[in-house]
Parts: sequence; structure tokens; C-alpha cells
Amino acid sequence: MRGFLASSIGVTCAAALALPLTLPASAAPSAAPATQSTSGARPASTTAAPDLPGSTQSLPLTPRTRDRTFGAAPEQGLTRADVHRFSLVGVTWADPDTELRGQVQVRTRATATGDWSGWQDIDTHNEDHGADPGTAERDSGHVHGSTAPLWVGDSDGVDVRVRANTAETRTVGAVDEQPSALPAGLHLELVDPGAAEAPPAGDQAATSRNRTATPRLAATELPALSKQATERELVALGHKAQPYIGPRPRIVTRHGWGADEKLREKGFVYTKKVKAAFVHHTATGNNYRCSQAPSVIRGIYRYHVKSSGWRDIGYNFLVDKCGTIYEGRAGGVAKAVMGAHTLGFNTDSMGIAVLGTFGSAKPSAAAVTAIARLTAWKLGLYGVNPRGKTYLKSGGGNLYRKGKNVRLNVISGHRDGFATECPGRQLYGKLGSARSTSARYQGR
Repeated sequence: MRGFLASSIGVTCAAALALPLTLPASAAPSAAPATQSTSGARPASTTAAPDLPGSTQSLPLTPRTRDRTFGAAPEQGLTRADVHRFSLVGVTWADPDTELRGQVQVRTRATATGDWSGWQDIDTHNEDHGADPGTAERDSGHVHGSTAPLWVGDSDGVDVRVRANTAETRTVGAVDEQPSALPAGLHLELVDPGAAEAPPAGDQAATSRNRTATPRLAATELPALSKQATERELVALGHKAQPYIGPRPRIVTRHGWGADEKLREKGFVYTKKVKAAFVHHTATGNNYRCSQAPSVIRGIYRYHVKSSGWRDIGYNFLVDKCGTIYEGRAGGVAKAVMGAHTLGFNTDSMGIAVLGTFGSAKPSAAAVTAIARLTAWKLGLYGVNPRGKTYLKSGGGNLYRKGKNVRLNVISGHRDGFATECPGRQLYGKLGSARSTSARYQGR
């Protein structure tokens, strides 16, 4: 049986499913992000060594007005035409518990043409992502507040402006809270995702789904399996046979999209099971080609780790507009890996992020189908009905107090666990279809 599986999928079941996709000891990453100290302080500018793939430039913003009505300047920004090339941008600040109440806009200069783009908005509501309060990842001392990252394509000039919403007054309890200044320690993050490493010479398991080959942990993808082969694989690994499980979809591994494993922290964190899936959009914009998706993911990964201070990319899986599924946070695609995707509900759940922004733009049919295929398989591993309901205990957030048992759809949108626009109105409206299709793939 094991020989049959190895020849049919091109990687061992143990490597692909039961074990984390790990690196040799010689490639083990450091315990903390290289550009941030244990106190959370960081230098004004950080750039990776030339021999490392990708780089992050972290540039402090400066006041653009002398107005100090509310303390710090209500508008800050930066204009630079002499930066190292980059493709993804975001803004970070010192305190992850401080909300940026205002507007962030950026325009960039294309490397190929020298033309400047128009002003683009960056989503400021990223505090709804991240590790749960009270966890080691959240309390590491490395975490910063951050906007969502925005994909801008290959660029070498940038102009950013951050404006506080000085006209806003909020009522907190019985007290009118006056408008606050911008958060302290604002930095512009310019991310060059770098180029992915080519598969090792002769790595047939990494380059072909249809050949028998020596299995490798560094395979670039896990090929799709039929429903019957998926069931046989589980039994061969000693798992309990599930009456309802979808066929395993093709999944591009971390090696496949070019993850630099030296960036993330060592080890893995697991929960007991996977009871629910939260669907997100990355809010990185829709101006990417499917061939660029690995670069976008490398950019998000670097932004989450080096700029936001997380231990790894926050999502467990990502999906592009062509319906390709990518492995996210390391630890094993079939395991209950603790993510940092839905603040307060990361335990016993997984996060699936569709690359793009879907407030007004509709997600592709291929992306919605990919969500259905992925959840049919992954939830099926844990005996969960995609059309069902489940209870998750809140770790704390702006919708549910810590410790409250919350009844949720097994396939939920991010906004179901936290007051946020994510995953965007258009994608959220497709989740009913994803639930029914996922259940059908399971044979329900």
C-alpha cells in the first residue's frame, strides 16, 4: 500500500501529511525576526543581506504639518525616489493594541516605465488579524501594529501619506472620546519578495505529478488525489477512515512558492483539531497575474514576519484568482496548525485567504471552487460537515468576550468572529455556495 501511494503521489504520505515540512538543521531559522530586537525596537532602515532572497526596507515617517492640536502631527508621510526596488508596501507602528484611525494612501513609481501610479488606499484595519491575546506569539515583544499590505508591482519610488481622522469623535461608555493622534512609531515598509529558488536538479518529485520518484520533503507541490486514493492514504497512515471526505486538491507547498524558511521562528504550534475554517481576503489588491501569486505570497510572508513581527505567515492556506491553493503557515498541511488569521478564534480553526480585495470586486469562480475543494478535504480529515455549525471559544476580541462559547458556521467569514469588513462583501456573499459545494465534494 505504501509503495502504491509513493508512486501515485510523488511524495511520501508521512512527509506530505503526517509530518511538518521541515528543513535540515543547517537551515534552521533564528528564534526572533532578524530586524527586530527583543524589546520590540527596530532600526530606522533594515535591508536583508544581498545573498538572501528578498529584502525589507523600514523607513520612519515624518510630520507633514506643524499642527499639534491633538498632540503628534495629524499627518505624516514620506517621499523617496532612491529606494531599493520593492513590490509590496504597508505601514506599521509600535503598539499592536493601538488602532490607526485615519487614512493611508500611497503612490509608487514603476521600475519598468518610470511612471507614477495614482494614489491608492491601504486598508488600515489589520488589527483583526494576528495571534490571540495572551498567547506566546502575541506576547513575544516583536509584534507591531500594521496595515494590510498592498501589492504594487515592481517599483523603485514611493510617496506615502497617513492622515488621522481628526473630525471623528467616538462615544466610549458615557464619555465622548476626542479624536486621537496617529499611533507612535509609524514606519513605511517596502518589501521586495525576492525570487524563488529553483527546485534542486533531478528533483522529479518537485517537478512532475505523474512520475514515480524518490520522495522529498522539498517537493514543490502535493498533487491532487481522487476521493478513493485520499481514503486509502488515510488508512495507510493509520488514521480512522472517515465516511465523508473530499478528494485532496493540488496544493503548492511552501517550497513551491519559495518560502525562505530562515525568516520564520523555529518549531510549530498546534491545536487539538480543526472544527472551522475562516475565509479572508488579503486586501493586497487585485492587480496581479496568477504567475505572480508566489511573489505576492512571499511578500505577505515577509511582511507578516519582518514588519508585523509574527512567527510565520498568518494564514494556513492561500488561494489565487486562478484557483491554485498554496500552503501557508508551516507545520504540515493535514495538521491542526495554529495560525494568526482571526483574532480570538485561532484555536481549533484554519484560515484561508484569497489573494485580492473583494469589497466591490467579485472573486473568481475558480477561487470559490478552490475554497470548497480545500475545506471538503481538510475538514473531512476531522469529520466535520462544511454545511454545519460548531462552537468555538473566544480568545478575546471586539465581538465576543474572552471565554465565551460562540456558535458559528463551520465555514465562516472573518467578520463572523471579529467586527471587520474582511473578507469583503463580494467574497462573503459566496460562502453559502462554498459550503454546499464543499459538502457535495465530501459525498453528503
